[in-house]
Amino acid sequence: MYKKTFEHWYNNVSALERAELDAIKDNDNEIKERFSLDLAFGTAGMRGEVGLGTYRMNAYTVKRATEGVAKYLISLGKEAMERGVVIAYDTRRFSREFALNVAEVLTYYKIKGYLFEDVRPVPMCSYSVRALGAEVGVMITASHNPKEYNGYKVYGADGAQMSPDSTKKVVKFIEEVADPFSVKYVPLKMEDFPKGEEGKKISEYVTIVGKSVDEGYFNELQKLSLSPEIVKERGKDIKLVYTPIHGAGYYPVTTMFSRLGINATVVEEQANPDTEFSTVRVPNPENADTLSMGVALGNKIGADVVLGTDPDSDRLGVAVRDDKGEFILLTGNQIGVLLLDYILSKKIEDGSLPSNGAVVKTIVTSTLADRLATKRGVTVFNVLTGFKFIGEKIKEWEESGEYTYLFGFEESYGSLIGTHARDKDAVIASVTFAEMLMYLESKGSGVYSRLQEIFEEFGYYSEANTSITYKGLSGMSDMKKVMDALRTKTITAVGDEKVLSVSDYLKGTKTKASGEVEAITLPKSDVVYLELSDGQFICIRPSGTEPKLKIYVLVFANDRDSATIKSATLMSATKKLLED
Repeated sequence: MYKKTFEHWYNNVSALERAELDAIKDNDNEIKERFSLDLAFGTAGMRGEVGLGTYRMNAYTVKRATEGVAKYLISLGKEAMERGVVIAYDTRRFSREFALNVAEVLTYYKIKGYLFEDVRPVPMCSYSVRALGAEVGVMITASHNPKEYNGYKVYGADGAQMSPDSTKKVVKFIEEVADPFSVKYVPLKMEDFPKGEEGKKISEYVTIVGKSVDEGYFNELQKLSLSPEIVKERGKDIKLVYTPIHGAGYYPVTTMFSRLGINATVVEEQANPDTEFSTVRVPNPENADTLSMGVALGNKIGADVVLGTDPDSDRLGVAVRDDKGEFILLTGNQIGVLLLDYILSKKIEDGSLPSNGAVVKTIVTSTLADRLATKRGVTVFNVLTGFKFIGEKIKEWEESGEYTYLFGFEESYGSLIGTHARDKDAVIASVTFAEMLMYLESKGSGVYSRLQEIFEEFGYYSEANTSITYKGLSGMSDMKKVMDALRTKTITAVGDEKVLSVSDYLKGTKTKASGEVEAITLPKSDVVYLELSDGQFICIRPSGTEPKLKIYVLVFANDRDSATIKSATLMSATKKLLED
């Protein structure tokens, strides 16, 4: 079957594109890899390597996905078509071309589109959906994946990633497009899509947007400053390094630093867009080597903090100086806990902490945040992995008034301060982290020392997160077998740790050690969560976009070294549990 699909593509692509297929026509494994499956479209959209094939990101798979989105909008009626679609994109391979492909399909179906004149990050796309009153947003990005990848994220009218129910409808329409070469579209030329031409219509239905929309976003962020007096006093003297890692964060992050008067030294070698991300192995600010140029510059100028945003600027990586004066990387949990501590401390100090304040985090995020927030009188809500679930809480509370959203974050380096967006925003996170640094310095403290104080007060924790990759075309089914086998086991302990309960979010049940079974109120999801004592946990879940089984371990101990050993030991025991 895959060979016939290959032949169909070979006979329908352009002469220029055919050269790529000529290069693999005698490689059966490569043909099978590219043409045996369609690129999956889930609640996080779709993501894959760039190239020709049904299992690749290319103009044909992008147009096919967009036809599904278009037909979904048509099913909602003329008002939804008129509200239209925001189209944003980052600095990856063919991101701008794929964005234009989206506009081509929307034009054919007479659906209004707002196409950004140049690269913009995820949070600006999320913000713009609501600011422009659009029904849908499309973001062309593969986040922090390697350079070979690109992706297609879809947002709902609330600015959050599209809900599971709406996504199912879109997928149904996509699946009805059996042949990607049958997709209807109006050809548009790249030369008719100039940068900086806000207000220009590149078709009857698609308009270029830019600075005027940006201005609203920047104004919203400016309102979120918690220590404007301290920033005004210390901003010009702060020693901070920032790198956008060749991504879409450069423009908004440096704009906000400039507006607030925060001195930031940019890693110039990584300031410009680069589809190859040529100065790093992978454009992921979670990795030490990705921030190495920033750290080198930090050492050169005597900086206290290095900040790095990923290509679509929804994740923030941070390096700070430890008690020996050496730069160390913070984990996503540590960044989130520090930001949470600063936000709550400042609001308590100012007397502005609402009585119904709430924090939202995912079930795999550090329970240190629960301890910290609860002691400050703030309610904590735990939701499934995926920032859309945090976005859902914001929308729910805006409508009901039951709680006031204060902060949301997840362990994977993403957070949201404010309600201007409904997805992770590393722009405001960068600004707030810089502000926090100045706030702590004004009190004779620092980021690292404050983190140690938090550990002293609430307990030393250690996290061990890893992924098991299942290779080949059977990867997804092999991963499913592991999860199925896990669900058949009676788990009373992992290593030396007793299991208090096992929550199976796919079945919607929580089974306690006593045998008592409770219903889980969160939506169904392919997740198994093992509750241990004192807020410790193990969580196992498949990735939603690729054959990777993710394992999260979080433990507490009396000191840092004991916690580190404990988490490593428990991770080994968890892997053995999955293998048995």
